[in-house]
Amino acid sequence: MGMPSIAMVYKIGLGPSSSHTMGPANAAHWIKKHFPKALKYKVILYGSLALTGKGHFTDVAIKSVLGNDVEIVFDIKTKKIPHPNTMDFIVVEHNDLVIKKRIFSIGGGVIQFEGEKVEEVNGPTIYYVQHATTILEYCHNHHLSLIDFIKKHETTKFWDKLNHVWETMQKSIELGLSATDVLPGKLKLERSAPKLILNKKKAHKTNYHIDNIDLMAYAYAVGETNASCKTVVTAPTCGAAGVLPAVLFYAFKKHRISTQQILNALAIAGLIANITRTNATIAGAEGGCQAEIGVACSMASAAYTYLLGGTNEQIFTAASIGMQHCIGLTCDPVLGYVQIPCIERNAVYACRAIDSANLAMSLTTKRLFNFDDDLDNMHDVGKSMKAKYRETSKGGLSRIYNHKIKTKAKVTSFDCK
Repeated sequence: MGMPSIAMVYKIGLGPSSSHTMGPANAAHWIKKHFPKALKYKVILYGSLALTGKGHFTDVAIKSVLGNDVEIVFDIKTKKIPHPNTMDFIVVEHNDLVIKKRIFSIGGGVIQFEGEKVEEVNGPTIYYVQHATTILEYCHNHHLSLIDFIKKHETTKFWDKLNHVWETMQKSIELGLSATDVLPGKLKLERSAPKLILNKKKAHKTNYHIDNIDLMAYAYAVGETNASCKTVVTAPTCGAAGVLPAVLFYAFKKHRISTQQILNALAIAGLIANITRTNATIAGAEGGCQAEIGVACSMASAAYTYLLGGTNEQIFTAASIGMQHCIGLTCDPVLGYVQIPCIERNAVYACRAIDSANLAMSLTTKRLFNFDDDLDNMHDVGKSMKAKYRETSKGGLSRIYNHKIKTKAKVTSFDCK
């Protein structure tokens, strides 16, 4: 029992999906490394990978590693699979030797081989507690802040990585704010991040004011960078990668927070995600969007509360508020692209994270449910969700969009000017 390093949470790579592009690409790299003399590769994708793989550019990610000759099969008929993101890699070597490896993409870019234990996937256990309540109790008994608790367990290399993570997050925001091209895919979406900043400038010349427009623009910027298959940081996934960077960049710019404080806030957010991925899930294909954007909201809520000077208890209260009001959130990316409703959702929940932090700092009554309870609830709700609401693009907005296309109904679009 316990958790690996928080470093497992933050992975830097190409979007648009940690489980549908990063994970399959990592699996392909492993296959290529261990079977360098392969004559032929075949990859069979099942479950969510088969249903939304094309929209998530899963085939592109795999071919970028194994080459364009690899045969990729999107198997949408097979139902009995051990994990919603299951892949079979079939390797043909000399003398027609066929080797088959079944690999699962379990979220956040992490892969697991069939028969492999979770401990083997995550790396060595360095935290010997894994629940919020036990961490709070440990810190109380040893008179530690959460940062002290993290420093007690992590190495100096961890903090060097956080610095790289923060630099990458800032670059993803800056790239998103400066880009003007249309997002890739059949939806042909125009970018909104630069327009939000432009509209803010216009607002100052009129009688109206938009609160937190910078914050929302930062979240859009990361979401659009991710949707463009550019470099982002999983926080905890690619699809929810805009919430935490937006909140931290907003604090960094508006409140002149020091870089060291930002790194501490990243560590706090990582602790929240580490607890979640250990006790529940961060994969949309397993738990719906509550497992992605809900966790991102919890991470950002906790991080911002830390920056406000919150206590250990207030930090976990904020994480609890951030999660509790995401319960039941479905994952229904239209046409499988990490664009609608994903990008806008990052902006909405960046705002909610700050609200959750402010509320946690102001509450005086004891809460009936704690963060562990919320994770238990989220995990249970995720398992109870119908598959069409767990990253299959068969339900929700995807169903409505597909119906409009089939019936040639008018798909209304709005251009905010």
